[in-house]
Amino acid sequence: MSSILIATVPVHGHVTPMLAVARFFAERGDRVRFITGARFADAVSRSGAEFLPLPPLADWDDRLDLNERFPERVGLKGSASVAFDIEQIFMVPAEAQHDAVMAAHRAEPADVLLVDPAFAGAAFVLGHPRVERPAVVMCGVLPLALGSRDTAPFGLGVAPMAGGLGRLRNSVLASLAGRVLAPAERRADEMYRGVHGVDMPGAILDWSRRADAIAQFTVAEFEYPRSDAPDTLHFVGPISASGSSAPRPDWWGELDGSKPVVHVTQGTIANKDFGQLVGPTLEALADEDVLVVVATGGRPLDTLPPLPANARAAEFLPYDELLPKTDVFVTNAGYGGVQYALRYGVPIVASGGQEDKPEVGARIAWSGVGRRLRALSPTPKSLRSAVRSVLRDERYRRSARAMADRMAAAGGFADLAAIVDGLAADTTPSDADPDLTTTTRA
Repeated sequence: MSSILIATVPVHGHVTPMLAVARFFAERGDRVRFITGARFADAVSRSGAEFLPLPPLADWDDRLDLNERFPERVGLKGSASVAFDIEQIFMVPAEAQHDAVMAAHRAEPADVLLVDPAFAGAAFVLGHPRVERPAVVMCGVLPLALGSRDTAPFGLGVAPMAGGLGRLRNSVLASLAGRVLAPAERRADEMYRGVHGVDMPGAILDWSRRADAIAQFTVAEFEYPRSDAPDTLHFVGPISASGSSAPRPDWWGELDGSKPVVHVTQGTIANKDFGQLVGPTLEALADEDVLVVVATGGRPLDTLPPLPANARAAEFLPYDELLPKTDVFVTNAGYGGVQYALRYGVPIVASGGQEDKPEVGARIAWSGVGRRLRALSPTPKSLRSAVRSVLRDERYRRSARAMADRMAAAGGFADLAAIVDGLAADTTPSDADPDLTTTTRA
């Protein structure tokens, strides 16, 4: 039996897949403790893990709109948006996250620490000598942010370009992004010096390169190839909780294959304004010979705009039953939802936005599994055109089905367990780079 720590930022899309991970290891008989926000305490307990709270500085309610919390964030795009989020949302809680992990480890030594990519405190944990900390596994619940000569800087939503010209483009973009990210990097160095007495080794977005392992929750075919990726990178396939607990609505019998089914949702967090995606999709497809299925993500149905005759709605839906009947998935590009749809070979139309959304959309287009619309609130005309294109062009369906085949062949929890067990069995670890060993505070 291994002692496993899981730590995530208190964000639904980050916590949910890690709850599935906690449940797997707890049912296997491992000792599992889970550090995250207070609002997820009950969900953690139901997974079989012990809940440990994040310190107040690192805890917040992700249901609150970030743009309301940070008015200066409104209107930021690309590298400027990423830089703001890195400094204010990603870096500010990092030291408190580190302290919570190390306190838990010192109270009861853990073999392995599993974290989501946004848990910046893990970068600080990695600054301790290996014998003083658990092995760190970054679990990729977001698109891989690992820097590479073969990719543009993370956050721009720019797909790879092959050859020397592509690498030149990437180098120029990295230089420009570096200037924008400089304040965030200075903040990271300042905080890291306070813990370890030296500047942070490497860029903050590249912290996972120093992790003992990276377990990306997708397949290689959905991620950009990187010729300089570390040997610690593993693609384990999608890992997510089942969505089949929701009851079938009374209109379920209409999903009989007589019409193409277009499913649209804004998830469970970014669903305060249905005018962003659900409303425009309803308007776009009102006169199309399709059945539009809406999930509100828990919001009351009377908060939806008026439903046209060809639309049906429910707060939650049994996804493992719905997706095999779905012909197009219209989404605001949440990473977990996209992976879930692709497990069933459903092609995608994705809108744009902030955070990781541009990167998810770019990968959808690059891998050929769907269409990408860059706007946060696409026009009905652009949505109609994209949905029609995906329905009529069999290439999207073929690419999505090929992706589903690859996902079905992935190891999933078995591969993740092999990574964890290998690290837990390493009872005499040594630091990969002796220069990273620092004098640390008590």
